[in-house]
Amino acid sequence: MQKRILGSSGIEISPIGIGCMGFSHGYGQIPEQEYSIEAIRAAKDFGCNFFDTAEAYGSQLYHMGHNEEILGEAVKDFRKEVVLATKFHFAPEDYAPGADRYEAVRGHLLRSLKRLQTDYVDLYYLHRVSAEVSVEESAEIMGRLIQEGLIRGWGMSQVDVDTLAKAHAVTPVSAVQNLYNMLERDCEQDIFPFCLEHKICVVPFSPVASGFLSGKITADTKFEKVDDVRNWVPQLSRENIVSNQPVLDVLNRFSEEKGATNAQISMAWMLHKYENCVPIPGSKNKERILENLSSWNVTLTDGEFEALEAALNACEIHGHRGHVEMEGIVRKNINQNQ
Repeated sequence: MQKRILGSSGIEISPIGIGCMGFSHGYGQIPEQEYSIEAIRAAKDFGCNFFDTAEAYGSQLYHMGHNEEILGEAVKDFRKEVVLATKFHFAPEDYAPGADRYEAVRGHLLRSLKRLQTDYVDLYYLHRVSAEVSVEESAEIMGRLIQEGLIRGWGMSQVDVDTLAKAHAVTPVSAVQNLYNMLERDCEQDIFPFCLEHKICVVPFSPVASGFLSGKITADTKFEKVDDVRNWVPQLSRENIVSNQPVLDVLNRFSEEKGATNAQISMAWMLHKYENCVPIPGSKNKERILENLSSWNVTLTDGEFEALEAALNACEIHGHRGHVEMEGIVRKNINQNQ
């Protein structure tokens, strides 16, 4: 396993990280906290040193910051050996007349630090660009937090290239966390080229397309009715699961040839394609987490990659989660969380 670099920060991270959201919400009933802590520590023992959370990851049943608390408890004994990423949203009170935006963001961060049981965060994301706060102002605030030593680098999530460029010109961005997988390839047009040029790490969330690319979800799969993002993902409608079967046929063929799982092939593909790519698959199941991390042991030759790429390019994709849908329907239904 060869580590990758977290943008201009120079921080070394494992080529695959862990999205911790599922330990608190988003995929139905959550595990017991002891199990979640055990799973995080098992990932670290396996070689993963990159863990992603957010202040908003809780659910209707759990308070804001619930996920940060779990992660902080899990890594407290080896904090210096891991890289922690968390995120914040501007809150309505942050827009009040006379509000000090810097102090508002710093307040969000200090509360996250307390829950994470640490005195710094390696990577601090603006979870979503705010219509009320310019990206230039947000970037300037992040620069001040870096100078203070409270964060080592900063990032943006679900951002387009023009907005990214404006922010990067003020304070260099270390990472972009956008939706990217074999079904959602918009980032290949502008985001990846820009980030490669400017030494920015791209951190795809949902790299296995909410489980679709694993091949374990079928047209008959039923998701939990409460707090399960998969109810709102277009590719997981019954119709689109059937229509996108050709993608799974491609994965089935390659995974059989390589002696790997579909999920592992899907991440090996993006690792081969982009040297600055570090996916963060999310799962609440320890065995699935270790399977996902094992993707870094699946190596595609240039010939295998080219054959896989050609086969994928020949597939028509049905259902598109995309930027507009993410900012609208999904945010409405899962309370602004990924």
